[in-house]
Amino acid sequence: ASVPPEGGQSAQQSPPVGGSTGEAGEGGKSAAPKVELRDPEIPAGAKLVKTTIRDALRDAMAEEMRRDDKVFLIGEEVAQYQGAYKVSRELLQEFGDKRVVDTPITEHGFAGLGVGAAMAGLKPIVEFMTFNFAMQAIDHIINSAAKTLYMSGGQIRASIVFRGPNGAASRVGAQHSQDYSAWYANVPGLKVIAPYDAADAKGLMKAAIRDPNPVVFLEHEMMYGLEFDVPEGDYVLPIGKAKVRREGTDVTITAHSRMVGFALQAAEKLAEEGISCEVVDLRTLRPLDHETIVESVKKTSRLVSAEEGWGPMGVGAEVVARVIEHAFDYLDAPPLRVHQEDVPLPYAANLEVLSLPGVDKIIKAVRAVMA
Repeated sequence: ASVPPEGGQSAQQSPPVGGSTGEAGEGGKSAAPKVELRDPEIPAGAKLVKTTIRDALRDAMAEEMRRDDKVFLIGEEVAQYQGAYKVSRELLQEFGDKRVVDTPITEHGFAGLGVGAAMAGLKPIVEFMTFNFAMQAIDHIINSAAKTLYMSGGQIRASIVFRGPNGAASRVGAQHSQDYSAWYANVPGLKVIAPYDAADAKGLMKAAIRDPNPVVFLEHEMMYGLEFDVPEGDYVLPIGKAKVRREGTDVTITAHSRMVGFALQAAEKLAEEGISCEVVDLRTLRPLDHETIVESVKKTSRLVSAEEGWGPMGVGAEVVARVIEHAFDYLDAPPLRVHQEDVPLPYAANLEVLSLPGVDKIIKAVRAVMA
């Protein structure tokens, strides 16, 4: 089965293991039968509905707002305009302006209001038009939300979700294109989620809203319009659990958010060369499920990490460190990291393409660890 652009296969199935040449190392043997892996998190017999990521997020928020009247949404253009990316479409009409609140352009201000409301017992969802603008509010996210439970000896809790698009869009300049995954994943007191498909976006958003801790929920502007299968009903996923998107035997590729799609496309192309890739979708960056990663590397003996952000002190650096700590003796080659070039993202289209990681860079890294 070919993987559509962005790896847009259904959440129900992963692409088959291997390709037309069979598993790596089997030479002239007949091709392995194509195996369809059912997602064990989706109940058998569940009705699946094609849903865009934008609508999956919207459905998750609407369902949780119906379930708990303490949940409300606050941010720029979330109400009257229906959301800058239409993620909050029709929420104002259903819940009114007390629970879907338009704000002035002041991230520091409305993030602080949200944290205060959370400390008082409400459950805010704070939308940033982009996490680049959340830099204006990072004092409240970290010093007010993340640290207060510990500093208060467990007396003051902030159940709050900070959400919005993270990472590069398309030709919007360096100050609108940064990936903050590693920044937030560094902070104790936060949970950090970065889903790939619509089912995970819905299931993890619902879990984030219910969680008693502050959660940073990193979406991707370039993926809002992509469709995936989503199970109907109250679909909630565990925070802190990675997912094997494609099984393989030769090399483990770890990725999160948009990079999962590129990893799946790379795996499909590499299968044609007889290289069997296992793709692990991190889904949650803090807490990081290194057990799933380590078990995969014990099987494949090779690791390539892929992330959209910069390399130094990045998510991939942490993944590699944990694999070396817990599975060093299983490695047959040094792990490699795929990431953005170590420069502010250029505005010029040709330079932007050269700077960002993608399918070709993942393939190059996999070939290198297999050499």
